[in-house]
Amino acid sequence: MTIGNYLRVFHDLPVSEFPAPGSPAELPDPASVAWRLSAPTYSESEDEPWEELFERFLATVDTSGVRALVVGGWDEAYDTSSAPIVEALVAAADRLPALEAVFLGDMLSEDCEISWIVQCDVTPLLTAYPRLATLAVRGASELAFPPLRHEGLRRLVVQTGGLPAAVVRDIGACDLPALEHLELWLGTTWYGGDSTPEDLESILSGTRLPALRTLALRNCVTQDAVAAAVASAPVVARLSELDLSLGTLTDTGAEALLAGQPLTHLKRLDLEHHYLSEEMSERIVAALAPHGVDVDVTDRQTPDVYDGEINRYTAVGE
Repeated sequence: MTIGNYLRVFHDLPVSEFPAPGSPAELPDPASVAWRLSAPTYSESEDEPWEELFERFLATVDTSGVRALVVGGWDEAYDTSSAPIVEALVAAADRLPALEAVFLGDMLSEDCEISWIVQCDVTPLLTAYPRLATLAVRGASELAFPPLRHEGLRRLVVQTGGLPAAVVRDIGACDLPALEHLELWLGTTWYGGDSTPEDLESILSGTRLPALRTLALRNCVTQDAVAAAVASAPVVARLSELDLSLGTLTDTGAEALLAGQPLTHLKRLDLEHHYLSEEMSERIVAALAPHGVDVDVTDRQTPDVYDGEINRYTAVGE
């Protein structure tokens, strides 16, 4: 499975594509949409590079009211990092005083496979925009997130086919006192996702995340081990939503969740795309639904068996 659609809504705003040069389209109010700025990843000589597109955007739109930006593709995103884009956004901070949200890398597989997207150190965006409330990144090749403190960030999303352990640890070492939603797609070792539950320790302790209410550890090939770590994690007691979806959760991981700390305080437990037996799915729902927990056990998967080897796959890969 791959990601099937470009973002339609971001930061609770409809996504609006900034038009091509010469387009007669009437532009929306700058604050009413999330502006999508995208250049072809397989570009021709006549295509407008992303940096020129951004300069035209700054010259055309009253950017003092822009609240959200969605960066789509850039030239050769499979080989060229997002560093020039991050640098351009940082340099324009004084022209984007109302910016609250950035999505970096809204691409589909036709543009660039998720594991091919070359990112960079994205934390300069947080330093340049102290009011930034949402930061989302797709792709983990060359991604870096050196530890920092940011007072305003409320939502951090990192979507990958494989998130390196070093990045997981660095995110866990950040001081993010306002963060309410943390979403990490841990992925598989095939695409660089080499983290273990030990790498999640700082996140699961919740020490640096006092406001966290939604924890999503998704798309993980070792979802059973993650579930076992979550079952005793201190941070879970103050969550309203726990998301272990899109991975390879089996009855072993689900049993650990049921045997661990109570989850009856949750509003939602998302296990969509899983390898649970029908009996285990029913047990989880029966244990939590009477307490008002919305349990999602849809999209049951069947393992592939080849030459006696059982294979389970995450939802998003290549």
